[in-house]
Amino acid sequence: MSEEVRRLNPSSIWKHFANLNRVPRASKKEAQVIKFILAFGNHLGLETFEDKVGNVLIRKPATSGMENRKMVTLQSHLDMVHQKNADTPFDFNTQGIQMYIDNDWVKAKGTTLGADNGIGVATIMGLLESTDIPHPALEALFTVDEETGMTGALGLEGGLLKGQILLNLDTEEDDEIDIGCAGGIDVTAKGDYVKEDLSKAVDSYTIAVSKLQGGHSGIEIHKGLGNANKIMNRVLYHLQASFDLRISEIDGGGLRNAIPRESNAIIVVDQNQSEAFKKDFEKWARTIQNELLFIEPKLSIQLGTAPRPDLVMSKESQEKLIKAIYAAHNGVYAMSAAIPDLVETSNNIARVLVKNGHIKIGCLTRSSVDSSKWDMANALRSVFELAGFQVSFSGDYPGWSPNPNSAILKILQKKYEAIFGDEPKVVACHAGLECGIIGRNYPGLDMVSFGPTIKGAHSPDERVSIPSVRKFWKFLLEILKDIPAKE
Repeated sequence: MSEEVRRLNPSSIWKHFANLNRVPRASKKEAQVIKFILAFGNHLGLETFEDKVGNVLIRKPATSGMENRKMVTLQSHLDMVHQKNADTPFDFNTQGIQMYIDNDWVKAKGTTLGADNGIGVATIMGLLESTDIPHPALEALFTVDEETGMTGALGLEGGLLKGQILLNLDTEEDDEIDIGCAGGIDVTAKGDYVKEDLSKAVDSYTIAVSKLQGGHSGIEIHKGLGNANKIMNRVLYHLQASFDLRISEIDGGGLRNAIPRESNAIIVVDQNQSEAFKKDFEKWARTIQNELLFIEPKLSIQLGTAPRPDLVMSKESQEKLIKAIYAAHNGVYAMSAAIPDLVETSNNIARVLVKNGHIKIGCLTRSSVDSSKWDMANALRSVFELAGFQVSFSGDYPGWSPNPNSAILKILQKKYEAIFGDEPKVVACHAGLECGIIGRNYPGLDMVSFGPTIKGAHSPDERVSIPSVRKFWKFLLEILKDIPAKE
């Protein structure tokens, strides 16, 4: 199937995307893809090097007649989100992504596709390899660890980049030009709980929340998609109010930048209450499924049997945990007053792990306004600290403040109208782009972000539009022809 993808047009992008998708490239595990990109640049005989944090830079001279134009830095990130469906046997550490074509879309079999940001990486590779495309001097910046901390961009030293214009190829609607984005911070709550032996007859069960859509915890947070951790907690909250229910384990969600699709728990119930418990469980499962029917039509909340666990949480520890997660905000926190329909601040309760006496709750808070980001983070800290958890903040990165007077933005707007006969949407997004971070060390860099249409990023439903990739490639080549002269 991947060979069919390789033959799509423009081949300059798709062949490199197919090659890239053979290489494992999880965030913080980019050694193989760094080696792959370094080998690519060296094979072309271009100036190629790796900086101290793993970012790769490749420079290509201008084509004939374009030597007097400003140098353009093309930027994309090498890592991808590794997510798969629970019933998909797949090892991201050893297997290449299994792609296939579905009408006008390229998809992956049961896993994330890696179009975010693999299409951007492949596009830059196509330009670096080209021999017949007019362009000014190019500087390719391939960053690492964008998805779980942006440490590549944060570690990029001032003075390395030579470009005067930066084109970030990491947005996901082909009619948009992005000029701003949200910053973010990881909020982590940890604690220990009292473990107790089971001293009476109980029945043991599993609770499984699954088949949610998931998706990007920034770009899709406004959709009100189901969060498996919040749904699981809601089920437990209601059931423990009526029954002698005790938790043994909870394992929900995964990466902070993905809306959690699945959560699993092991619980026990007093054996004398089991029949009534099962009926009440079905009532709450139906209630929540009906409530979310139009946004999560495939939502599954299932009860199964489990082996009797040795230990469970104490009643007091359990109540504190459930009430804290119930009170912790998830989803949109504030809308922007400055930009219509833009989410300003949000939070994703991404990970809940309860096992062996330890609790860990991981959140990602985003905002385009720094003070609002901290307001949300401190609200979470207050809830979790009241429940007795230790709370830490990490991975703080800035947003990217919009510059509507950007010179390169004006060029892109005019070029888009001339080619496609319509005005592009100039937007800011509720996601983390690396432009704001890069701009701290390169304050004079004129930056915009754009890309082809990608849906379902950060989930196994990720897909990229084939016609949109053609449109994006045409747009980019025309932009490179009109880069202004050096001053």
